[in-house]
Amino acid sequence: MKNLVKYCLVALAVVSISLFTAFKTADKFYTFKLRNANDVKEFLKYTPDAAPFISAHRGGFRTGYPENCIATFEHTLTNVHSMMEFDPHYTKDSAIVVMHDPTLNRTSNGTGKISDHTLAEIKQFRLKDPDGNVTNFQIPTLDEVLEWAKGKTLMVMDMKDVPVEARVKKIQEHHAQSCALIMAYSIADAKKCYALDHSICMEVMLNSVDKLKEFDASGVPWANVFVFVSQKPVADRAIFDEIHKRGAMAMEGCAFSYDADFAAGKITRDELDKAHRDVVNMGVDIIETNLAIETGASINDMQKAKLAKSTKAKFF
Repeated sequence: MKNLVKYCLVALAVVSISLFTAFKTADKFYTFKLRNANDVKEFLKYTPDAAPFISAHRGGFRTGYPENCIATFEHTLTNVHSMMEFDPHYTKDSAIVVMHDPTLNRTSNGTGKISDHTLAEIKQFRLKDPDGNVTNFQIPTLDEVLEWAKGKTLMVMDMKDVPVEARVKKIQEHHAQSCALIMAYSIADAKKCYALDHSICMEVMLNSVDKLKEFDASGVPWANVFVFVSQKPVADRAIFDEIHKRGAMAMEGCAFSYDADFAAGKITRDELDKAHRDVVNMGVDIIETNLAIETGASINDMQKAKLAKSTKAKFF
């Protein structure tokens, strides 16, 4: 009997510690509170009181944290509210793993094409951080990423060699419409996605007012999309105003402009902060960035000021 009581007490302690750890883990992230696809649409709808936020390009990689890695996603979310852009590729046995390049060499200790390796083989490799250091982190599968993201953030799924139909199917399999978006490079792809699932939201590439007008006639509701405008600084805010008139949010990429200049030592941290704030003042709602933590800090005061009286505050 004493042994049984002792066993029960130990078991209770283990369960209590596990529950505490689970809640602690859930509490440590800056999350987007999105329960379903309708929440996502409301969150991404442009309103004048909407707060700016960021999208971490390839998850927010940095020293110790590789591209397209769940541990990297978590590290980003311990510092800032962020969407996550990521990249899918097929393996030899038709599994889908998350990696930017079609080859393993640059971001892992594997070699050769992803498509020449089975998933079991891929899982033997370990990811490298941007400095080339091999970490203990595995290459994740798309299934693992979609399950991880639930209740935490929005994952923006690039295309690479995985067509729209397959990406939509994976989101449906995981009931992940509340945490996963499709990147649509063309209006045709956006139409395919919408035809397959009216509830999935998308990032669409529309870089001119003429393209916005073409999308008007596509049959895809503006409520289902936000718009990626450019990887380069936009000098005229007219396109952002046109996007906002349609009720959508606008994104601009800083990864290959201000972020790259800062990484190369061409601009100071103060200049980087000012550049990010200027992007928001130009009319950009979402900044795609390689420097997730730094960019989040740059616009933190602007975000807080908006959220203090924003209808979108319930999502942060």
